[in-house]
Amino acid sequence: MTDPGPSRRAGRRGAAAAGLPRTGAAVLAAGAGSRFGAGTHKLLADFRGRPLVAWAVAHAQAAAIGEVAVVTGAVDLTPVLPGRVAVVANPRWADGQATSLQAALGWARAEQLDVLVVGLGDQPLVPPEAWAAVAAADSPVAIATFGGRRRPPVRLAREVWPLLPTEGDAGARVLMARLPDMVGEVACPGDPLDVDRPEDLAGPA
Repeated sequence: MTDPGPSRRAGRRGAAAAGLPRTGAAVLAAGAGSRFGAGTHKLLADFRGRPLVAWAVAHAQAAAIGEVAVVTGAVDLTPVLPGRVAVVANPRWADGQATSLQAALGWARAEQLDVLVVGLGDQPLVPPEAWAAVAAADSPVAIATFGGRRRPPVRLAREVWPLLPTEGDAGARVLMARLPDMVGEVACPGDPLDVDRPEDLAGPA
């Protein structure tokens, strides 16, 4: 494992000294986006002047909850990622979203995090305030709600990481359905629009 550098080591020590959980964010962005059709991968498509995936990553960074990782797979996103992020390759991306979640958790363990907040690369209108609000929750699992609808990002405390699925497409939903008493909801601003097809790039009606 590479040396995290003095500033990150200092951040870990500071969080520990303050009794705060060491938190990071992960943007899952490894899928093929097959419903978007042929041609440009949807995460590279233009959305309001920049590549779609750049919005989710920039919002996770602006939330200032900790280091940010992007899990990649089907397409190389490195040239369009804003700022300083960790790129986590998921060679098993075609086996389902759970493999990307596990890749993110592997990064979180290597970073010695206590909490990981996970969002999706195709949700450009989830603002930094939503990421920050979910990160600040105190339940082992916390999910954002937008107008009463549960959508990512989701907060996952270290204690639940071993309970998360290792295969399939369900991700944290499996855990939330099985152990509802561990789940808290966080009402958030923003819009949970996810871009699946070219027409979704027009944004909310």
